[in-house]
Amino acid sequence: MTVKQPFDRAVTAHGPTVLRVCRAVLGCGPDADDAWSETFLAALRGWDDLADDTNVEAWLVRVAQRKAIDIIRLRARRAIPTDTVPETAAPTTTDTAPGDIWEAVARLPERQRLAVAYHYLGGLPHTETAQLIGGTPAAVRRAAADGLRALRGDRGVRALHDPDGRAPDGRAPGDSDRVHGIPEILSTEGRR
Repeated sequence: MTVKQPFDRAVTAHGPTVLRVCRAVLGCGPDADDAWSETFLAALRGWDDLADDTNVEAWLVRVAQRKAIDIIRLRARRAIPTDTVPETAAPTTTDTAPGDIWEAVARLPERQRLAVAYHYLGGLPHTETAQLIGGTPAAVRRAAADGLRALRGDRGVRALHDPDGRAPDGRAPGDSDRVHGIPEILSTEGRR
């Protein structure tokens, strides 16, 4: 018989993963923070009914995905007040500011963004990611690979490294990039 861990330990253990998934789907900002909070509020409500053998991290990532979808739907319904209507569309930039990998992830097509988020940030296998976003594991694997390739080609992502190849937090290329999100994106300076 397995004993379920206390809820506060689940928040401590899986909170960073859930936040990375929320940020990858919604971008940095209050929406991602709200999705994170809503995820754990919903998880707390269902915690007692959760089977003891449940993969808690995968369950929390699924709850986070649903909360992120709720926020995306809410965004679509939210009116944006303006004093005047612009004559032309606002210019968009394709360069990522140094240190802002989340903007680079946000620019990915939705399918690639979700595949990268759930597989690399959420730690889910391609089969579970395919169940979440629809499609086959092979299609999700391809979308994740295409997303990583796009992120590796993004000049701003490469700019996150100092000239000596170290990331801003002092990690050398190859030092556990998975802890901070997408593995090896930051350590592919010379690869193509």
